[in-house]
Amino acid sequence: MNLQNILNEFEKADPEFYERTDTRRQSLKNFAGIGAKLALTAIPLAFGSFLKKAYAGSVASQSEIAAILNYALTLEYLEAEFYQIGRDTSGLVPAGPPSGAISTIATHEANHVKFLKAAIPSVGGTPVAKPTFDFTAGGLFGNVFSNYNTFLAVAQTFEDTGVRAYKGRAAELVGTGDILQAALNIHSVEARHASHIRSMRKALGASVQPWITGKETGIGDVVQGSYNGEENVIQANIDISQLPVTNRTIGFNSATEAFDEELKPEDVLKIVKPFIVP
Repeated sequence: MNLQNILNEFEKADPEFYERTDTRRQSLKNFAGIGAKLALTAIPLAFGSFLKKAYAGSVASQSEIAAILNYALTLEYLEAEFYQIGRDTSGLVPAGPPSGAISTIATHEANHVKFLKAAIPSVGGTPVAKPTFDFTAGGLFGNVFSNYNTFLAVAQTFEDTGVRAYKGRAAELVGTGDILQAALNIHSVEARHASHIRSMRKALGASVQPWITGKETGIGDVVQGSYNGEENVIQANIDISQLPVTNRTIGFNSATEAFDEELKPEDVLKIVKPFIVP
């Protein structure tokens, strides 16, 4: 086994192979000499470890983790207060299953806030203060806490945005272990909230499904920013809509419904800005 030849082949395929960091560069250049001293059976394991390090992405620093968690905390503050007010507003949410659902979601969001406020100091950060919210968005949803349909429409927007917001930053937490796991745990619960709220709206006659089709809002242009990009049909360079099924292709609707898209932080902040008092 000529390890130097193998390394040379990697460099041909990836000219930056030796340049990823000085430490990795030196380690890789020394590997051929080290390999001569290793037992033959140990070489693949050792070489695999070097490759993993060479191609691993950098792990977020503690300050970067804290910033990401504070970003999430701001969104959770928004949702937690929204559902708390909705739950506590007499006559807004019908008794029975609707009231039970909103109360449960309110508890979930409050628990997310508690967790994030505890997690941020654990990475050396300081939790951001809760903003002052205007859930009418400057009057766009003036009857949000007096009209149940409007309340659910705003809830849908918050939940659909939250799902995409967590997805948009999850990759930055790769390598952070328990922090990433907790973020993904919250993300999946937000997705359940979104689906349930959408089902509640559908039961009242709204033109929505538990999932998102294309970039349809089921609400109107005022919340379009929360749904732009959901019309994407390309996943891992594959056009999902053109994949064959019995006697047809998957098509646009099914392709977009099967995959959620991320939202970049700057887009999320634009979406929630009208709900935050400067």
